[in-house]
Amino acid sequence: MFLTTLSPPVKPSGGLAGHDLVASDEGFEERARPISLHEVSEWAESWQRMLFRVLLPIPILVQFGIHPIKLTDRQGRRVAHLIVGKEDSGIRVEVYPSAEATDTLMEIELRDTPFNQIEVVWVAVQDPRSPRFDIDVMPDGDVTLRGTAQRNLAAETAALAAGLAPGQIRKGIGQFGHLMDHLETFMLALNRSEYVAQPLFYHTAILFERVGFSYIQGQARMEQVAAGFAPGGDLRARLDGSSPFRRPELADTISGRAWAIHDGILDEGWDRVKMVKRLGMHVGVDTCPGVPW
Repeated sequence: MFLTTLSPPVKPSGGLAGHDLVASDEGFEERARPISLHEVSEWAESWQRMLFRVLLPIPILVQFGIHPIKLTDRQGRRVAHLIVGKEDSGIRVEVYPSAEATDTLMEIELRDTPFNQIEVVWVAVQDPRSPRFDIDVMPDGDVTLRGTAQRNLAAETAALAAGLAPGQIRKGIGQFGHLMDHLETFMLALNRSEYVAQPLFYHTAILFERVGFSYIQGQARMEQVAAGFAPGGDLRARLDGSSPFRRPELADTISGRAWAIHDGILDEGWDRVKMVKRLGMHVGVDTCPGVPW
């Protein structure tokens, strides 16, 4: 049994009282039952805040001048927000680099699934000092849902030229894996041995692969996409230069392939890819070995 001793425990010296790190066998199954986000939404706010602090990597906070305990900026203003949706069982954590910032430094959105799992809906860590690309809004201010509902083509073209991937409004800071480590600890606190994700973009699936996810559905499709962009592949042949997102050289990078897929180069839309991360396991799936970012 996890974190239990294999022999009778030694009583602490010095008169200190001790207890096991896990529940006793009596009532253990109930105490170790997976906890849903809906249940968390019913907790007192102080307990919710304590739990969600687990998600926040201290080095990232300190790097951007955020007090790791108070979660305030250099002027002492609050920059971390927890948004709990009691009806849809969704929870969103937003951390801003400063109180007046309009874009987040980190954002994590989770929700319960109908199958008693927790799903990662969105996770991002971005550099607020880098240039912003308005791929999330149209020129008239209408939202694009990160380019999935409609597309601001001028902003996307500029983002592509700057080396960003679809869905990114600013450059990342290379801490995705660090943030996902904290997410794994968060799941452990909820008695979860795994959690799931449905990548919104092709490159997101690759990021999940690289931090240890495996596929519930879609691995064969990902391998087919990789073969299609390889030399002689059908997708590479479709990169005819007809748009900035279909230039031939995009076949040779993960982000370039993601842009071409976002532009509709596949015969079908981007969906039907589901992934799972089992705590403490890195399964080593790599559907595009040797392809640079």
